[in-house]
Amino acid sequence: VINQFIHPDVVETCQLCMGLTSLDEGSVWNSMPPHTHERRMEIYFYFEVPEDQAVFHIMGQEKETRHIVMHNEQAVISPSWSMHCGCGTHNYTFIWAMGGENKEFDDMDHIEIKNMK
Repeated sequence: VINQFIHPDVVETCQLCMGLTSLDEGSVWNSMPPHTHERRMEIYFYFEVPEDQAVFHIMGQEKETRHIVMHNEQAVISPSWSMHCGCGTHNYTFIWAMGGENKEFDDMDHIEIKNMK
């Protein structure tokens, strides 16, 4: 479930978009296929992650990805050049915010999963 709170169709802002995504039970992936936003960075704040679970936030360039193990109430920033997606060991919720030069949602550069390394 994706909720868009600060979005051009909801409220006018200068360069910020923000929302909240909740994954249903049995769902663990977010932002697939992975993508970049060449003209803005994105921040994820993960919460409702059970104490004994984690989310693996995947980022970097498609030919050289890295993962960060995220726990409850932790945040990560993906720079504009970095792809991003995540997979949890349990469903979770996250707040996402994007800031940068534009507010266009269709300017994503999708990463083909077969090209990820």
